[in-house]
Amino acid sequence: MNKIIEMDLSEISNLIQSGKLKVCVIGIGRIGLPTALSFANSGLHTVGVDINPTLVSNINSGIFPLKDEPGYDTIFENVLKEKKFSATTKIDDIVPSSDIILLSLPTPMDQNNIPIYSAIKSVGKQLHDLLTFGSIVIVESTVEPGFVEDELISIIQGSDGRLEAGKNFGIGVCPETANPGQILNDFERLPRLVGATDDKTAKIITKIYKHVFTVDLIPMPNCKTANAVKLTTNVFRDINIAFVNELAILFEKIGIDVMTVLEAAKTKYNFQVHYPGAGVGGPCLPVNSYQMLNLAKKIDSNLLSIVKAGRIVNESMPQHVINLLNEGFSESGKNIVNSEILILGVSYKPDVKDIQLTPAEPIIEKLKMLKCKVKIYDPYFKSTDIFGIKTENNLVDALSNTDAVIIVTAHKEFHDIDPAFLKTRMKTPILVDSRGIVNQHTAKIAGLIFRGLGRGKI
Repeated sequence: MNKIIEMDLSEISNLIQSGKLKVCVIGIGRIGLPTALSFANSGLHTVGVDINPTLVSNINSGIFPLKDEPGYDTIFENVLKEKKFSATTKIDDIVPSSDIILLSLPTPMDQNNIPIYSAIKSVGKQLHDLLTFGSIVIVESTVEPGFVEDELISIIQGSDGRLEAGKNFGIGVCPETANPGQILNDFERLPRLVGATDDKTAKIITKIYKHVFTVDLIPMPNCKTANAVKLTTNVFRDINIAFVNELAILFEKIGIDVMTVLEAAKTKYNFQVHYPGAGVGGPCLPVNSYQMLNLAKKIDSNLLSIVKAGRIVNESMPQHVINLLNEGFSESGKNIVNSEILILGVSYKPDVKDIQLTPAEPIIEKLKMLKCKVKIYDPYFKSTDIFGIKTENNLVDALSNTDAVIIVTAHKEFHDIDPAFLKTRMKTPILVDSRGIVNQHTAKIAGLIFRGLGRGKI
């Protein structure tokens, strides 16, 4: 065990180059596993810790769980072969012998949209008993500004006086900035933020991360500022998607195609394009907005009204999709009750196997309330149980006896769907496209009853 908090940077460089720096990544899910693999791939002995015994067993057996993360399958095979990476459920065995303890734990929200930090707090309590003097804790989990300084440090230090941040252990943050489905690409090109409770810890973290990721490391004055940057970038996106969703609804009513507007608008140098959709899902954007709102509530409940409004808009989009579907059924002259509806895509974003906070779920719930028979086809979830529905194994069979198709997720496979093919396979030819991937004129020529989010009637 190396007391790296007491070493100078040249000593740490030697430790890194010799491969003697020991790293522990707690939480090896969607972001944590690629992070751990990146550390191991840089030559540092890395152990992943997780409470999921099946995940740990699969990893140690050579089964890579993230098939939708290009590039990491090869890295996974290499680091296992070179014995640079392994996984365990036994945090007690690993933390005391680790120089770097990296936290990549989930920070979801409850049914009242309040952030849940129970996982990271629980690990913090364990670290109080397990940390060896001289080690450094790095928080990659997305937390609201001030959480590390105001809560986590106190939890780790405890009340017995054994540990003191900045003296006999270090703590800092380096918020992850990866986009699921493109994590390796993002890890190789996106700058990282580094904040810590003291300058020396910040320099040590920067030195280590520079070795692993070879990207720009941007120094932040403290942990809370780094976390504020992370939240700001994602809340910015959530708000702008809400703006475009409102435009889409407006343009529908006056016969303007929002996709045509956006494609032209993005030619202006200072316009950053965002696209409308059935809703905003995933573990980041919705949660990050509520993390920011939770922080604001502690200061002044009147702050961040635009963030609140954005959340209301984005959470209303599943109902708007249902409204479009009802319009399609009205045009067809058929009753929506007892109809068969096929959902195309349940992932919260394209080409990723992940249903966290997906807008597909409230759409399906609303369809069930209308007594519809709901079918699901998603290339990432074939013949499995999702939201109480056994998913379809192939698109052709799924279309049989279908009255309407709703495109919820813009998987690459769905971009190639021929409207004429849908027309020949469906019982009632209603198509609702919430992602702007079907040409509405082609759909009309094919004989479909088409409704597109923000596309207007044709």
